[in-house]
Amino acid sequence: KNLYEQDIEGSIVHVEMLFRQKIISFKVKNKIIYGLNKIENEIKKKKFIYNHKYEDIHMNIEKRLFEIIGDDAGYVHTARSRNDQVITDFKIWMRVATNDINKKLDVLIKTILKIAQKNVQTIMPGFTHLKNAQAVSFAHYMMAYVEMFNRDKSRFNNNLENLYENPLGVAALTGTSFNIDRNFTTKKLGFKKPTNNSIDTVADRDFVLDFLFSASVCSLHISRIAEELIIWNSEGFGLINLSDKIVTGSSIMPQKKNPDLLEYLRGKSGNSFGNLFSMLTILKGLPLSYFKDLQDDKELVFKTNETLNNCISILNEVLNNFSPNKKKMLELAEKGYITATDLADYLVKNHNMSFRRAYQVTASIVNFAEKKKKKLNQLDLNELKKIEPMLTSDVLKVFDLKYSVNSKKSFGGTSFENIKKMITKHKKLK
Repeated sequence: KNLYEQDIEGSIVHVEMLFRQKIISFKVKNKIIYGLNKIENEIKKKKFIYNHKYEDIHMNIEKRLFEIIGDDAGYVHTARSRNDQVITDFKIWMRVATNDINKKLDVLIKTILKIAQKNVQTIMPGFTHLKNAQAVSFAHYMMAYVEMFNRDKSRFNNNLENLYENPLGVAALTGTSFNIDRNFTTKKLGFKKPTNNSIDTVADRDFVLDFLFSASVCSLHISRIAEELIIWNSEGFGLINLSDKIVTGSSIMPQKKNPDLLEYLRGKSGNSFGNLFSMLTILKGLPLSYFKDLQDDKELVFKTNETLNNCISILNEVLNNFSPNKKKMLELAEKGYITATDLADYLVKNHNMSFRRAYQVTASIVNFAEKKKKKLNQLDLNELKKIEPMLTSDVLKVFDLKYSVNSKKSFGGTSFENIKKMITKHKKLK
């Protein structure tokens, strides 16, 4: 049922081509197009009666066409098969679905850019192994997901290349003896070129795998940010606050505010992965060309498409209804000797040390601070000079978190200036 519009569009263009090639008459062409337009109107107004004994959308439409215009309906299937018909319908549908997903990703990216713009100077710890590693801007952290979702868009866009190859006209698997014009149907149906090999065309579901893979990777990215926000929202971290609009309560604990939407997003990625592996498994043992196994491609794609669209919309809603706990982020960034790498870099740049030597000196200073139960920025110059006598008061600036973040000026780094430029760049791409 999802393919009725594409099926009718394909059939109209097909009979126009048949008339142009003098395979059917002008009268027959017009009767068929009249009937198909009437059927489309019936379906849109929910007056069309589907009959399961006719197997699929193609035969349901064709049988209704016979009821409307009589035996001339029999010409509609000249020089084509359901094999090339369904792939044509499906590719047209997937082109629209792919572009719709990218539009939703654009909205999501725009939301993240707004969050980033408001939080350029919000400092938090960056993590490796979920341990405090180095200080970063919260905006920089969020911008990492802009990169991920832009790559998702690129993957979907790359898939369009195969979706713009026209299958119509290869018939069951060998092509047809009728003098058809595949270039005409290609142009009229918005394709760029006809497919090259009739057998491959009927057997090919690479475009389905491409879509399911792209959707799976996008779902994976959604799951990662969902997990990130779940962790940050936990009492153990407390780095963000979720609005009451996007949390749910407990049936027994009145104080609970659970991040159920985020957990939904994290869980749904498994469905997308499963659909991809289902399609891979269906295809792995199929010789050429068409087999009934292939009919499951549509259910897998439709489900994946619906789930991914829902997940993108839900994530966008979550991101519009949370706020960073800036004070808690800064407090956490001050733990774990997070500026130790800055000290090592300082020693290399200012005291002509190799990095490995600077690393050892810094480790000694960190060990000293741990024994004294002090943070690095609480050590005075005399304490530092006991370990490395050549140090001067200039070294104290490296323990400042803002200085640490802003010192990362290399392209792609977390300095405030870099982030502002990157936000501007991505805004221009929209």
